Amino acid sequence: MPTKREREYYSMGYRDAMNNMSMRVQPKETSKDPYLQALGYEGVGGLYKAPKPKRKLSAWNKFVKANSRKKEFRYRDGKLNLKKMGVAFRRKKRR
Repeated sequence: MPTKREREYYSMGYRDAMNNMSMRVQPKETSKDPYLQALGYEGVGGLYKAPKPKRKLSAWNKFVKANSRKKEFRYRDGKLNLKKMGVAFRRKKRR
């Protein structure tokens, strides 16, 4: 069980971190957390994080996406025959 002093140190560190985060990132919505409201941080709840840019698909991913619905590369139970797709991918002419 933490002592009173340890709890104070923890809350001081938590407040410092919340101050640093609120300076860097604008809050998206207000927090409903009663602990944050008691400390006086009502707007820090849902922090906004910019989405990462999506990576380009590799040649293999493009091939699978384009040919995954073809009967030629499907088993009877609906699964993809990746071995057959790999052979076809290596044999295809690249532009």
